[in-house]
Amino acid sequence: MKSLLKVSLLAATVMLAVGCQEDAPKTEGAAPAAEQSAAAKTVNLQSEDDKAAYAIGVSFANYLSNSIEKPAEIGINLNKDLVLEGIQHVFAGKAEMTEEETRAALESLDKRVAEKMKAQAEEKAATNKKAGDDFRADFEKQDGVKKTDSGLLYQVMTPGEGETPKETDTVQVHYKGTLIDGTQFDSSYDRGEPATFPLNRVIPGWTEGVQLMKVGAKYKFVIPPELAYGEQDTPTIPANSTLVFEVELLKIDNGDADAKAKSAQ
Repeated sequence: MKSLLKVSLLAATVMLAVGCQEDAPKTEGAAPAAEQSAAAKTVNLQSEDDKAAYAIGVSFANYLSNSIEKPAEIGINLNKDLVLEGIQHVFAGKAEMTEEETRAALESLDKRVAEKMKAQAEEKAATNKKAGDDFRADFEKQDGVKKTDSGLLYQVMTPGEGETPKETDTVQVHYKGTLIDGTQFDSSYDRGEPATFPLNRVIPGWTEGVQLMKVGAKYKFVIPPELAYGEQDTPTIPANSTLVFEVELLKIDNGDADAKAKSAQ
């Protein structure tokens, strides 16, 4: 009931606002912004209670507007006129749907929204996978590109001369990560300092790839989604994304453990 009440109150605010706009006299030409602002202030807020009441209406109206617009983005179009008509009927005490029917309709809406979003996400993920497959196939043809048994692609940009890390080592690297269209989603260079992390606590493509490097080397890695974030969808890395990294291995940084081991020798 609480969610239904919110929607009803919010819709009422929209209804009243629309009604006021329709009743307002229309004039030819556009008035300056300052005049329009002054003319629009038809509500007399005489007390803190008045201001709070009006603010609740504005807040609910924004919420309801968003509730109507968001489903439209995925192809579910809600008729605003029917929303306002439902509000009028409730306030007139003659709603044409029972509470149970109202709840069922809203639950059905939630289900349809979820199904639409899932279908769109699956379609987007499939598109990303196909684009990634094509990108890797093209990259694999470039000079110097090698492919591991797991499907990881790498290209030596600068060879190194130092040690090669083990999976259990902690490494210090500089790196830049992009999507296949060149969109950058992460960069230690931009942050102005290298990253240090245990090699066995990152995505599999990194764990495998950095172990191929020697200290001082710089490699380009093209990592298929199954060695990256798979079907996980984030604002910066869409589901089934093939990732491109340029990685510079600065040193194997095992901290005090290395220092103690050397002093004991």
